[in-house]
Amino acid sequence: MKIILAQQNYHIGNFELNTQKILEGIKAAEAQGADLVVFSELCVCGYPPRDFLEFEDFIQQSYAAIDKIKAHTANIAVLVGGPCRNPQPEGKDLFNAAWFLHEGEVKQIIHKTLLPTYDVFDEYRYFEPSYAWNVVPFKGKKLAVTICEDIWNLGDNPLYRVCPMDQLIDQQPDVMINLSASPFDYDHAQNRKEIIRANVRKYGIPMYYCNAVGSQTEIIFDGGSIIFDAQGNIAKELPYFEEAMDGYDLDILLQSKQPLVNMEYAPVVELLPEYNIDRIYQAIILGIKDYFQKMGFKKAILGSSGGIDSAVTLALAVEALGKENVRAILMPSPYSTDHSVDDAVALSKNLDNPYDIIRINDIYESFLETLNPYFEGRPFNVAEENTQSRIRGNLLMGLANKFGYILLNTSNKSELSTGYGTLYGDMAGGLAVLGDVYKMQVYALARYINREKEIIPVNIIDKAPSAELRPNQKDSDSLPDYATLDRILYQYIERRQSPKEIIARGFDAALVARTLKMVNTNEYKRNQFCPIIRVSSKAFGVGRRVPIVGKYLS
Repeated sequence: MKIILAQQNYHIGNFELNTQKILEGIKAAEAQGADLVVFSELCVCGYPPRDFLEFEDFIQQSYAAIDKIKAHTANIAVLVGGPCRNPQPEGKDLFNAAWFLHEGEVKQIIHKTLLPTYDVFDEYRYFEPSYAWNVVPFKGKKLAVTICEDIWNLGDNPLYRVCPMDQLIDQQPDVMINLSASPFDYDHAQNRKEIIRANVRKYGIPMYYCNAVGSQTEIIFDGGSIIFDAQGNIAKELPYFEEAMDGYDLDILLQSKQPLVNMEYAPVVELLPEYNIDRIYQAIILGIKDYFQKMGFKKAILGSSGGIDSAVTLALAVEALGKENVRAILMPSPYSTDHSVDDAVALSKNLDNPYDIIRINDIYESFLETLNPYFEGRPFNVAEENTQSRIRGNLLMGLANKFGYILLNTSNKSELSTGYGTLYGDMAGGLAVLGDVYKMQVYALARYINREKEIIPVNIIDKAPSAELRPNQKDSDSLPDYATLDRILYQYIERRQSPKEIIARGFDAALVARTLKMVNTNEYKRNQFCPIIRVSSKAFGVGRRVPIVGKYLS
């Protein structure tokens, strides 16, 4: 029995496109002699559909798509993910389901049992958990079919009270098959492999694991679908960040007696700027590309300051969208240094993207003249600084509106964490490219971009970061050293460590208190921010929900 995994990039609610992709996958699998082709979780409608699931028309279109798909299963079995109505009056109206289609019929529907409600997930909002577990008989074999989270309830502190495979293993299945939509973060792929392997070792049978690929606004799915033999060895691994199809003959897999090959994995407990930087790069490129393609956008614009953040953002955007589709706007103010302008120009020349220089001196002076009677002679402070940033935001949005650009935001995670940004100024934008990347990781990305030749001028990488909103300003005037700051932020945000636990790692107590206060008192700013491409295990946005008005650590 040959089982093929179809790792595809879907578009939420685009039933025509998704169905076309699935039918093409079925045809390709048939050409390869497959008996069964497996697609990913909720592939028919795209994942995560969120409140679209509350529309009856959306569910009807999902069912109509499955009807089209099953008509192409005369000679091959198909496992697809899609919502399924709950026939019982009690509980939620829908199940998250895997549909087993064969011979033009729906042979069996498998319901997801474990419904995550943490981080970016909110499945119990929509779905009823399964209350029955049965293997799928097919060509003399028994298939234990599960969906994503269903295999993640192993370990010393299980999140759920039931484990679907514990129910299914009593029916003596020959193989496990998992339909998944498992999001990317820079430490997740190895963790995912360990979880799959732990299932294989516990139940003693092979696993076919099909993951989605592609970006859905802020969430990246990285693919990496995988097949394990019964000993816990990798028999086949599909590529990351791209569509692919591949498979393995189950009978050969069941006969495999290869000794176990150890896989070393230790969760990251410290921020390591260079760690998996190549995958972070790939994830962001995919995030930009899919956001634009799926939204029907073609061109981007951004403010190019000669600083590291805008430089990395520009280089990533050019790679994702093409040099002709990314316009950089240099907007020097009275406090901008000549070398910053020169560096920004050199960057655009290296990338060969269009750029313009719009000096804001006169606009800035007119703002100050207008505001001066109301400022009542008070000394220069953040009000005048932020005025420059907001002028730039207005100019960028004016150009975006006139020419149909999407403004890319260039803020990094360190700045967003501490509130080091101007609302309606440098925090403006339609998509945050670096909003889940700490400052030291931004530098690591710059070095990765320059791995073969100098794209980002070395001076941009080497110079001290500055917003250049007042004379001789440096980021270090307002923030701790980034190398230290980022490590504290990582412990608090990603690892949810308490102040005492962070201090115990050797950080100054006053610095920790100051840093965490900055994080918590600036939630109101982040709440008004644009979507952020997620590359870590805890990004700002849909996966992190903290009160705006709160006293904790503020």
